Amino acid sequence: MTSNLKQNSAQNKTIFLNAKTAERKWYLIDAKGKNLGRLATEIARILRGKRKASYTPHADSGDFVVVINAKYVTYTGKNKGAQTKYHRYTGHPGGLRVESLEQLLKRIPEKVLYKTVKGMLPKESTLARAQLTKLKVYAGPVHPHSAQQPIVISEIPLI
Repeated sequence: MTSNLKQNSAQNKTIFLNAKTAERKWYLIDAKGKNLGRLATEIARILRGKRKASYTPHADSGDFVVVINAKYVTYTGKNKGAQTKYHRYTGHPGGLRVESLEQLLKRIPEKVLYKTVKGMLPKESTLARAQLTKLKVYAGPVHPHSAQQPIVISEIPLI
C-alpha cells in the first residue's frame, strides 16, 4: 500500500517553469486602427505568459511581441488626446517636461504603447524589466525580426 502511494505522489507533482525552461514564441501584432488600452492589455498578457497553460506568476515565462504601425494606434474618449499627460524629467533644476498624448504620438509613437504596456506589468521589479525587454515596438510596418518567423495575431480578443 505504501509503495502505491509513493508512485502516485511522484506522478502528481506540479511543474513550475523558470526562465530557462520556458518555451518562447514570437508574435507579430499590427496596431493599425486598434484601441490603445485593449491592445496594451493583450500585449501585457502575452509578455507575462498568461495565455499559456504553464503560467507561473513568479517566473519570466512570457513570449516575445513585435508591434508594427504604432503610429496608427487609436484612443477613445472625447478629449483623451489632450487630457492624458506624460511626464519626464531632464535632471536639471526646473527640467520637468509635460507632453500630451497627441504630442507624444506625433513625436515618438513607440513610446506611447511602450509606456502603456509598462503600466500594466508588475511595478518596478526585475521580473517586469525582464518581461518588458521582450516587447519590440516600431512606428512603421518594417521590423528586423522576420528571421524569428513571428506568428501573426490579426484579431485581438476582447477581455
